[in-house]
Amino acid sequence: MLKISKTEINRGILKTVLIIFGFLFVMVDIAWSHPHVFIAQNLKIVFDEKGMTGFNVCWEFDDMFSTMICDDHDKNKNKILEDAEVASIRETAFSYIAEFNYFIYVKIDGKPFQVKYVTDFSARLEKGKLIYEFFIPCHVSAVKNLKRINIASYDPTYYSAIYFIEQHPYEINNNGPFEITAQIKEDKSTSIYYDMVHPWALFLEFRIKQ
Repeated sequence: MLKISKTEINRGILKTVLIIFGFLFVMVDIAWSHPHVFIAQNLKIVFDEKGMTGFNVCWEFDDMFSTMICDDHDKNKNKILEDAEVASIRETAFSYIAEFNYFIYVKIDGKPFQVKYVTDFSARLEKGKLIYEFFIPCHVSAVKNLKRINIASYDPTYYSAIYFIEQHPYEINNNGPFEITAQIKEDKSTSIYYDMVHPWALFLEFRIKQ
């Protein structure tokens, strides 16, 4: 009969306790890690006579982040963001997300499109809420076959949570002879936050009218 000493039993118990403790530590860390900034988003997709030219992004921030930015950049405390204050916000509170693709992840027919720059950035306060608007150039010519565009907005660190507004989450400015369909749903092909979160995305399809 195999005999197991008390020392070996105690080592086994200790090892099990350490494994359980480590597992619980990780789970507690996950549970307490959560977004600190909340952003309500809507998109405006812009077309010309050739196809899609890009899209305008509008972000409305939560009260806490809005107050923090206002305190730091509204120097004269008039609750109006003037040109110099907007420039300061862009430089210190917006431009750094360029290294994260401006939190905008685009796929064109399944292939990633890198957002290298944005144009027409603005910032304003509406009823105490901070609002960013900016345009992302993304030229996709329309052809007879469907072009499929996936626009997902997320912070890969999940420090910020970006979600579409409930009413009118997107609009399409169709200035050409195109058939266009769009819907918002979870992007099951993308996972963040310990693979527990699928970001929501706008799935857009268009082609020249047949």
